[in-house]
Amino acid sequence: MTKSFKPTFFMKNRHMQTLYSSFFRKGPEVETLRERLILEDGDFLDLNFSFTSNTNANTPFVILFHGLTGSYKSPYIRGIMDSFCKNGFNTVLMHFRSCSEELNNLERSYHSGETGDALFCLKEIQKRYPDAPLYAVGYSLGGNMLLKLLGELGVDSPLKAAVSVSAPLQLDVCADAINKGFSRIYQMHLMQNLKKTLKKKYAKHDMESLLRMKEKDINTLKTFWDFDGIYTAPIHGFKSAQDYYTKSSSKQYLKNIHTPTLIIHAKDDPFMNDTILPSPDEISDSIVLEISLHGGHVGFIEGSLFHPKYWLETRILKFFLQKFR
Repeated sequence: MTKSFKPTFFMKNRHMQTLYSSFFRKGPEVETLRERLILEDGDFLDLNFSFTSNTNANTPFVILFHGLTGSYKSPYIRGIMDSFCKNGFNTVLMHFRSCSEELNNLERSYHSGETGDALFCLKEIQKRYPDAPLYAVGYSLGGNMLLKLLGELGVDSPLKAAVSVSAPLQLDVCADAINKGFSRIYQMHLMQNLKKTLKKKYAKHDMESLLRMKEKDINTLKTFWDFDGIYTAPIHGFKSAQDYYTKSSSKQYLKNIHTPTLIIHAKDDPFMNDTILPSPDEISDSIVLEISLHGGHVGFIEGSLFHPKYWLETRILKFFLQKFR
């Protein structure tokens, strides 16, 4: 366990760290190619590819997984794609279902423990680029999903290395934490996006029969516990929100990970609290756990308000370069 991120005094506030990149960072413009990947259940995933100028068969490939309601437009995604592109890595962002500005085909969606889509995408990239070393980075929800996938694959993982950032390792604890104090503002913002997407599904499917809830009552859902209990759990085959949280939390999978993996976490993350952190006997020898006092949620910004430096992009690149050599 190390503590390598140290922000300047004026950037220590956890809400400043969390909100700055979302509201003030425009993010670099990265040229990407959009491709639709058709899934076996008739649904689709939209992928955004970014290639280096000197791409060849051996160019390493990084698969990116965004956070809840994230997309290619998320500044942290564009930032890391730009960083990798400038340093000889190809990248592809896998949009979770309905996150690419187009509603997915089915009644179901995506969730923190849904590893099937990511594995399908991973196998597709592996098939297309058999000589390319494969890496992966997951943020927040995507980070939890990635860790769970790595634990499920164990020694059969095709990834050379992976990084998980600000992952909600224990989902029920995080659902409680984000429903307290100022953190409820984050929950409200995320819930607005989730409810907006769910309303669109009512126009396309008979969701009232499936969920036993009228469309107008969607607005009564205020917390993640509400939303996951009414929609996420039943539509994806879980008995309840607690059943979903218990089975989808990645903390229980960490001891089964054999891929060299860096987990980056800030103790002041407003989406969660310290109880989610694993003990030494809950992680495998393949994991490096970096815990900083500051950094917020997917923040980790150095420098000043007017001259920010995005430490995550440097740290993730350094970790992969060490594994690539």
